[in-house]
Amino acid sequence: MTTTQRKDDLFATLPLPWPDVGLAAEIERAVTASGRKVVVLDDDPTGTQTVHDIDVLATWQIDDLAVALADPAPAFYILTNSRSLSAAQAALINQEIAHNLVQAARRAGREFVIVSRSDSTLRGHYPAEVDALANALEAELGRPYDGLLLIPFFLEGGRYTLDDVHYVLQGERLVPAGETEFARDPAFAYHSSDLRRWVEEKTAGRIPASTVASISLATLRQGGPAAVERLLRTVQGRTPVIVNAAAYADLEVLVAGLLAAEQAGKRFLYRTAASFVRVRSAIAPRGLLTAADLFAPGARRRPGLIVVGSHVARSTDQWRSLLTLPEIAPLQMDVPAILNGTTREEALQVLEDSVTVALGQGQDVVLATSRRVIVGGSPEDNLAIARAVSEALCALVRRVVRRTPPAFVVAKGGITSSDVATQALGIRRARVLGQVQPGVPVWRAGAESLLPGAPYVVFPGNVGTADTLRDIVAQCRG
Repeated sequence: MTTTQRKDDLFATLPLPWPDVGLAAEIERAVTASGRKVVVLDDDPTGTQTVHDIDVLATWQIDDLAVALADPAPAFYILTNSRSLSAAQAALINQEIAHNLVQAARRAGREFVIVSRSDSTLRGHYPAEVDALANALEAELGRPYDGLLLIPFFLEGGRYTLDDVHYVLQGERLVPAGETEFARDPAFAYHSSDLRRWVEEKTAGRIPASTVASISLATLRQGGPAAVERLLRTVQGRTPVIVNAAAYADLEVLVAGLLAAEQAGKRFLYRTAASFVRVRSAIAPRGLLTAADLFAPGARRRPGLIVVGSHVARSTDQWRSLLTLPEIAPLQMDVPAILNGTTREEALQVLEDSVTVALGQGQDVVLATSRRVIVGGSPEDNLAIARAVSEALCALVRRVVRRTPPAFVVAKGGITSSDVATQALGIRRARVLGQVQPGVPVWRAGAESLLPGAPYVVFPGNVGTADTLRDIVAQCRG
């Protein structure tokens, strides 16, 4: 069993990173020369954490995809929100998107590569989504995939993969992912922190741990891009490949070797967290957004609506810290009342009136679901409960926004931020502005939405310190 370790102690034992010899510029040239667009299928909106000036689509109609593929930007996102669905539903959505992408690519005359972006703490529908994508794209294009790169490294959230073990940074210590609260997720529970064994666990033994390949830190930091290319050229038959990483420099070495292998004819799917997307798309890093970046000159900055749906302990701590700000109106949705058909509408109406009054008085409203988690009898039941709560929350936000539009919206939690964006605010296309805090992206809502041009803060449930939510709201106040 892998044990918790101090980050500084463990990192002191690692080999030094590969020297920076202009890899970022080399990657940019290779991405441009390949002509392949990076298409990110995001199972909730938090995968936009590391990019900027990139579009997010909440639809995957062929016409929309063709326009996005033809755009000169190196990448775009498709918001599937599949983490809130069953594995079977997620697979069907991925099959449909794959089919539509092939048709759109033929229309736009642009090839593409797929990133299946999911959670850096290993929650999500693996292997259902990548199997569905590979099957559909191989059938459509007639070319097999050689491998699947598994890259849950996410620097901004403190997620590292070392010796094939995935860690979550908690304070000063690195905790094996399988020993965290995320591994006990009611819908996506797992035990293994070693990613080889995690693959075997998630595939129910179909892919034995002994057959999973790995790119070690020693390969990345001592062998460089050439060693990565050599290893990837040997991969075939959709072999999963674990990628170890402890810094962005490791991803640059990986991507340089990966692009060379792809140029030689190898084909890979990517199942990753957010950090990989920026490097593979050759998007330069950008500093944190300021209040001036969020609002147009002269635009009002108050009041705002903060929606807290995530139940992980970090989110609850952040919610409590936020309530210490002055001029905050804290309101809670009683989940048991919402799940009861006879009390649902009355509970929603009372909350709608309360939120509207507080916004009208210039207060920032914090609308949170009650903190006790209602658990069903199976993972499918738990997802159904989560969907019912989210539907009620979105109905409430939609009604409030139509009555008293807030100046900004912050949504806390992956599924919550996806549903509020698409179902409550009607966002179909948004622009990623950048990060307001590490790992917390901000979108500019599209013209078609209920809040055109407003900043929409997508705050993952598992990111930030206890005060990060408080700091973001204070920043939005200017």
